[in-house]
Amino acid sequence: MSKKIVLIDGHSILNRAFYGIPDLTNSEGIHTNAVYGFLNILFKILEEEKAEYLTVAFDVKEPTFRHIMYPEYKGTRKGMPEELLQQVPLMKEVLEAMGVKIIERPGYEADDILGTIAKQSERDGLEVSLVSGDRDLLQLATDKIKIRIPKTKRGGTEIEDYNTKDVVEKYMVTPEHIIDLKGLMGDTSDNIPGVPGIGEKTAAKILVEYGSIENAYEHIEDIKPNKAKENLKEHYDLAQLSKVLATIKTDCDLDYSIEDAQIGNLYNENAYLIFKRLEFKNILSKFNVEVNHNNKIEDNFKLITDMSEAETIFNKILDKNAKDNTNVQIDKGRKISNLSEVSDCFHVGLSIIHEDNEVYGIALSFSEEDIYYIKVEGFITLEYLLQQVNRLIHEDVVISMIGLKDDLRFLEADESSLIFDAAIAGYLLNPLKDTYYYDDIARDYLQMTVPSRADLLGKLGLSSAMNDKEREFLIFCGYSSYVAYQAFSTMSEKLKKTEMLDLFYDIEMPIIYTLYDMEVRGIKANKEELKEYSNQLSVRIDELEKSIYELVGEVFNINSPKQLGVILFEKLRLPFAKKTKTGYSTSADVLDKLKCEHPVINEILEYRQLTKLKSTYADGLANYIKEDNRIHGTFNQTITATGRISSTEPNLQNIPIRMEIGRKIRKVFVPEQDYVFLDADYSQIELRVLAHMSGDEMLINAYKEEQDIHKITASQVFHTPLEEVTSLQRSNAKAVNFGIVYGISSFGLGQDLNITRKEAESYISKYFETYPRVKEFLDELVEKAKKDGFVTSLFGRIRPIPEISSSNFMSRSFGERIAMNSPIQGTAADIIKIAMIRVNMRLKELKLRSRLLLQIHDELLIEAHKDEVDEVTKILHDEMLHATSLSVPLDVDVNQGMNWYEAK
Repeated sequence: MSKKIVLIDGHSILNRAFYGIPDLTNSEGIHTNAVYGFLNILFKILEEEKAEYLTVAFDVKEPTFRHIMYPEYKGTRKGMPEELLQQVPLMKEVLEAMGVKIIERPGYEADDILGTIAKQSERDGLEVSLVSGDRDLLQLATDKIKIRIPKTKRGGTEIEDYNTKDVVEKYMVTPEHIIDLKGLMGDTSDNIPGVPGIGEKTAAKILVEYGSIENAYEHIEDIKPNKAKENLKEHYDLAQLSKVLATIKTDCDLDYSIEDAQIGNLYNENAYLIFKRLEFKNILSKFNVEVNHNNKIEDNFKLITDMSEAETIFNKILDKNAKDNTNVQIDKGRKISNLSEVSDCFHVGLSIIHEDNEVYGIALSFSEEDIYYIKVEGFITLEYLLQQVNRLIHEDVVISMIGLKDDLRFLEADESSLIFDAAIAGYLLNPLKDTYYYDDIARDYLQMTVPSRADLLGKLGLSSAMNDKEREFLIFCGYSSYVAYQAFSTMSEKLKKTEMLDLFYDIEMPIIYTLYDMEVRGIKANKEELKEYSNQLSVRIDELEKSIYELVGEVFNINSPKQLGVILFEKLRLPFAKKTKTGYSTSADVLDKLKCEHPVINEILEYRQLTKLKSTYADGLANYIKEDNRIHGTFNQTITATGRISSTEPNLQNIPIRMEIGRKIRKVFVPEQDYVFLDADYSQIELRVLAHMSGDEMLINAYKEEQDIHKITASQVFHTPLEEVTSLQRSNAKAVNFGIVYGISSFGLGQDLNITRKEAESYISKYFETYPRVKEFLDELVEKAKKDGFVTSLFGRIRPIPEISSSNFMSRSFGERIAMNSPIQGTAADIIKIAMIRVNMRLKELKLRSRLLLQIHDELLIEAHKDEVDEVTKILHDEMLHATSLSVPLDVDVNQGMNWYEAK
């Protein structure tokens, strides 16, 4: 069987990948989407071809012989977007790391280089697969040279393959006559002129009959239609020039040896390191080789199983702490106030190695030589280890960890403990990342490439890994504490430099303890009530199903978008049909447009909402109720880019409240006997933050005078006396008020209010006339984002906005909306966090039985003992109202109930 070579048109595939994949950046802000897409195409091709050789050709900036012949050649092409331009040298760096042969030559285009190598390879008896998005290369197709053209379809990559017969079938001409086709019809993308007035169909017809431009010209009087005849007669010189410009050279003088193109180990150490830096986690899974990770430090990782050695380590830590940290200042809140200035401050990196509530040991690091994993074994019991760790906490040893909340169950720590969480620091410094594991922190802040847990242990659990991969397990433990140790000084300095040290110590670190308390407490769920709620939904869903079938006149699968699309747009012939590759779109925005067109639409929308409610909440919540009849969800601190807390397993922050039947799910959540629920909610906090941050006097005065802000806005926008404002006008003004906070467009507002875009533009324009400083403030935020690449909240929280500098209009517009909203939403998130911390601490300090259970954006839910209701209500008012000082008063509503529904 013949050997095979794969040839790739570098710029062409990189360009295709860039436009086929949304913008991606790594932690350094480097754009990576084109490189990532290129690699996916490359790996797909190599997997299919099983080739022995590989070469990638790139164009160079220098003019080619074509530019000398025709200076306007490719003259209409726009320059590369900056985001793509940055990725060209990066792509070459990646390919070089993989050992892939790259070739480029001044004076030639990549097409010429590929054509030359392809023909030579064919003569040498190789099969050739030439990959490009440029159909000019079809002229090279033979039975041995296959042209492969990738296309993006349905979010994936499909590849069209062309040998000789495929070209003939598609274009009705042989591959060698593709150049004649281009000569007649031209090519707008390359600015090849061709013959005016002759398009692809006419050109193909001429070539089917006459074979070539030259033969067609010899029979010029026989050419039909007449217009084509006259044009070819007049512009024959252009046809010949265009043919030459379109002809790929296959005899370039290249310094190229096929042996240099032999595919070696693509997944080598150099490639691993660069993929790690670019954060291509999916690609890293292809590496099954041992990679040497820069790791002299690993020689210092020590396993400790001897009790006396463990004792020596803990005593050494306490001795060094007493000696080295005599100058560490601690303020009243026991916040480390000067550690960022003390580069040699003694501190310890700590990682508790546990999984599924079983602790296997602890990892400690406190110098380049002192890196230990102390295993639970023999006389070293779990109780002993935790006792020693907690002794370090009580003795005010500064401890650096990664993911403190997951370890708090083992620690006697509170808000006053001297603990630094590097994961939280990483989140503040770059909230756009999806993970903050030790290998992420090492890469992003320590310039170290270290193996991740998956690299070392694969999918093994810790128990299995400890026995089956002893060395790898030790390395995992060592890095878990060593990276935490090294990160402390570096990340403290970065937090100080970005002016987020106070945000870190005053808000983000204390909130860890509050969230942990909430997770441990959980919230009681009434199983019988949940079952009853599920039954109610089932009854209504059945009613809707029957009604929908009656309205459309047949039975079909309502949950099938394909079947629903056929019913709506073919049977009922409703407007706004939007055909996709899988059928008609029946998305929520399409159905919203159809509400007034047919009564079945509202019933379909309700059906969808109720089936989601039933599966996600009515039935889904039952799986989360533990033996104590409580749901212990997880509160996430590092998920949202704005600083908001999110919840998962289950997501209790996303319970639908717009529909009454959706709100009723809250009846399932009940307090313990002798307790009631108190629900405290900030009123219009984001609008109040907007008033303060913008400094708009009219908005500020409206809040100071406790006026109805939505009514005032309606009065101004609709030029209606305040007392004559209708409920509809107030409702529309409310949508404008809240829409402005989120940078809403006239298109978005028009959809929300079911009005024309022009009317929506008028509403927004009048709003800004009413509150002119708001408009100036939002514009200033966008300008700041363009200048700095980020915006900040009132408390200094940074929100990077890479989209703001995108060459893509949609991405740039999205970035502008983020720039307007993030400082407001981020500030509101910080305020509710401060309130949570203070409420939780007050309840604990006063040793009350009442406890904070949930935070839902601007709302806190307390399970209050019936004897403490008045006292807890006062605490809620005090702490929430005084969480911060704004130029407008904060407003808090506190309600009481025997379930969450009643309290809300």
